[in-house]
Amino acid sequence: MANSKSKPKSHSRNVLQLFAGLNPSIPHLPPIRSLAITTNSDSQTLVFVGTVSGDVISLSLNPNSGLSLFLRVNIIGKPVTSIHVISHIKKLIVLSDGFIYLLDLNSLEPVRKLSLLKNVNVVSKRFFSSLNNGIKGKEDGCFFAVAVGKKLVLVELVLSGSPVILKEVQGDFTDGIMCLSWVDDSVFVGTRTVYYLYSYASGQCDVIFSLPDPSVLPRMKLLAKECKVMLMVDNVGVIVDSEGQPVGGSLVFSEAPETMGEIGAYVVVVRSGKLELYHKKSGNYVQRVQIVGEAGSPCVVADEEDGRGKLVVVATGSKVMCYRKVPSEEQIKDLLRKKNFREAISLVEELQNEGEMTRETLSFVHAQVGFLLLFDLHFEEAVDHFLLSETMEPSELFPFIMRDPNRWSLLVPRNRYWGLHPPPSLLEKVVDDGLTGIQRAIFLKKAGVETAVDDEFLQNPPSRADLLESAIKNMTRFLEASRHKDLAPSVCEGVDTLLMYLYRALNRVDDMERLGSSDNSCVVEELESLLSESGHLRALAFLYASKGMSSKSLSIWRVLARNYSSSYLNDSHGANHLQDTINSISSDQETAVMEASKILESSSDQELVLQHLGWIADINQLLAVQVLVSEKRTDLLPPDEVIAAIDPRKVDILLRYLQWLIEDQDSGDTRFHTTYALLLSKSALDANEKEHVTQNPEVVNQEEINISDRWNNSIFDTHVRERLQFFLQSSDLYDPEEVLDLVEGSELWLEKAILYRKLGQETLVLQILALKLEDCEAAEQYCAEIGRPDAYMQLLEMYLEPMNGKEPMFKAAVRLLHNHGEMLDPLQVLERLSPDMPLQLASETILRMLRARLHHHRQGQIVHKLSRALDIDASLARFEERSRHVLINDESVCDSCHARLGTKLFAMYPDDTIVCYKCFRRQGESTSVSGRDFKKDTLYKPGRRGFEFAQWLMVLGCGIQHHPLSC
Repeated sequence: MANSKSKPKSHSRNVLQLFAGLNPSIPHLPPIRSLAITTNSDSQTLVFVGTVSGDVISLSLNPNSGLSLFLRVNIIGKPVTSIHVISHIKKLIVLSDGFIYLLDLNSLEPVRKLSLLKNVNVVSKRFFSSLNNGIKGKEDGCFFAVAVGKKLVLVELVLSGSPVILKEVQGDFTDGIMCLSWVDDSVFVGTRTVYYLYSYASGQCDVIFSLPDPSVLPRMKLLAKECKVMLMVDNVGVIVDSEGQPVGGSLVFSEAPETMGEIGAYVVVVRSGKLELYHKKSGNYVQRVQIVGEAGSPCVVADEEDGRGKLVVVATGSKVMCYRKVPSEEQIKDLLRKKNFREAISLVEELQNEGEMTRETLSFVHAQVGFLLLFDLHFEEAVDHFLLSETMEPSELFPFIMRDPNRWSLLVPRNRYWGLHPPPSLLEKVVDDGLTGIQRAIFLKKAGVETAVDDEFLQNPPSRADLLESAIKNMTRFLEASRHKDLAPSVCEGVDTLLMYLYRALNRVDDMERLGSSDNSCVVEELESLLSESGHLRALAFLYASKGMSSKSLSIWRVLARNYSSSYLNDSHGANHLQDTINSISSDQETAVMEASKILESSSDQELVLQHLGWIADINQLLAVQVLVSEKRTDLLPPDEVIAAIDPRKVDILLRYLQWLIEDQDSGDTRFHTTYALLLSKSALDANEKEHVTQNPEVVNQEEINISDRWNNSIFDTHVRERLQFFLQSSDLYDPEEVLDLVEGSELWLEKAILYRKLGQETLVLQILALKLEDCEAAEQYCAEIGRPDAYMQLLEMYLEPMNGKEPMFKAAVRLLHNHGEMLDPLQVLERLSPDMPLQLASETILRMLRARLHHHRQGQIVHKLSRALDIDASLARFEERSRHVLINDESVCDSCHARLGTKLFAMYPDDTIVCYKCFRRQGESTSVSGRDFKKDTLYKPGRRGFEFAQWLMVLGCGIQHHPLSC
């Protein structure tokens, strides 16, 4: 139950462990001065030891028996300063008493002294990086640099074993060369005061930097893995590349080291009998090992020079100890056991960047950390790690939510991880066990015993309810994120179903409904009883609808929508209470009706739609209409059955449905047209009556005003009378007599005029327009539609002699004479004029009418004469066309078959095309070769008076001569 967010108490971890020491059977060794290690191709590991007595000892490393004596040879009895392994030529380079000796790697014999080089104090073999594969002699040659006093010498050892001096560099090494490293073409030289960089390729020697304190000896260590060199300045290690440029950060040690080594990503430093491990990139101190050796004896460190080794050998006095790198997996496990979760993740990420671990391993560790945190009751942090794991399956958390066995028990992967946490169990049990552990830790702490329980929990123990709520919330967060992954169908079912379980446990109603209404994989059988018993009927209805179980979903919505007052149930069928009932509907009821209507709008199940139409109409007529006229369904509902199912008292619904059938579906059924006209007429009569009552201030009251407002909230966009008038005018499929019987005694005069017009009763139409509505313009327009002069005369008589004691409409009569006087006989007008009509009103109009009459007569004569002239001109053009001659000679051919005409019969069409008689019979009389049909496409030809008309004209002729055209 450690807190992963807090910093670890110590950065230390076990990276190195003692692997082997000297076999007790080995005789006591002289004090050791130098070390080297190599692994042969047959995986045999040899450790070479150089002593102060001049011995070179070869030790064989065995995991079971430790280091055993392999070979031993004495050089000259002088201390062996350094040993270098040249593995590719199976040689050892040994420095002793200023001379270099060459030994065989396996047998240590013969010992060959390189006499060419004397007074050598430092030797460094050349290291080739992987970036310089093209360097000549890299594979077969042996190159090393030696320091002879103040002189740098670069040497190549040829195959015969003889040294060849490549270069001698005097330089400015006046302080004497103390250490060397040769990397590719760069030679790093350390003197008492300065670090130099000598370029083998260019021969240039540059200063890297100077040492601040000459009393501190320079030291350098080749970091073979990165192909870099660490230059020491007191207790600070500066890492530089092959160009001498610092890279990364410096390593700061606790004190200046005696000797240094490298193992993997770490630097080994030894000082005062302590081995310390530092990370090369971060510079963090990682581990400290106390070396048990002879007091005051110097320490020597050797590592595998390829930089990828897993062994490091330390010698002090006569003792040799071999340390092995702990496997990365064991390091991670150790950190997890210590609850250092952040360090464990950092280590895995570091190993992944170095290529030692895969991304899958990182995901595995994240999941492992998540489970450890989960059982430590840190649920939020646990889920954070679960979400960072790319390989963790959502089904691994199913046992924490639903008790086994269940539908998804077989889907749970049996990953035991590293066995660091208990097996999965229900969250309630996890919380209970965790609280028990906290109580036990509190008791032990009082007794002075330290535990791994988080101090925060000890000081402020959490409640079971809070922990359980946190666990469920964070499990919900993980399942929500898992929904966006590409999962197997069975796993998707488990995720969505258990997510609904958790929503229900948290009473997150909105989330339950959102999940149920979305595209989900919930298993309905697992949730029906749960949601029903807990009263979450809306979520269950959404779930039913998403699974296509429309009937069950609608039944629930019906139950929810019916939860309104009994008074509304008793009065809901009254047509006068529509607005009141709409205002009384709660938002929950409105939602229920809307969701039910969405289902029915897409349903083609006639029985289901009609079954639920009634209660939807009781609450919201607009939605009921949308259900009936929906374009989402594939098959239309039978109109007859729909009309029969609609409550006759729901007039607005029936009207809107009939309107949709007639206008949108282009229904031509006369029954629907007649029913629609009758319903509109009844509604118009009711509306007219309510409007009349409302306008009467003596009898109106507030209740009646509210009733009349219903029509302002009708489901129609326009007033009912406007719709009635439009329909009566536009449709010819209703029965006008049946409608007229309904409105005969009403004040709907314009509607009656339209109906009388449909029945052809012109006089009644004119009486309504002229006398009842006093719409002079409409009356005159109707006369124009009739088109007979007697209609105008009849209208004039109505204006002059209105019935029912009404005063004569002289102004209307004058308007009629003014607008349409030319259609009236002046004598009849004079006879009809009333003696009571003022002369000043009629004189000017009668005079204008007489003049117009004379003008009309003369205009008719002109038109008659012009028409006669055109007829004569057309006859003359026809005669001239018939009298035309056509010349046929030897070169004349048929325009259709292109045969010579010669003396054959031929025909000529009005468009001057000529064909032989055979083609004429095939082509026909009215269609020429060009495809023109003269019966349909009239041909015009110019004449003497502008143009003359030529009808179809077929001409027959014979022989090679001039032929007059004959019909």
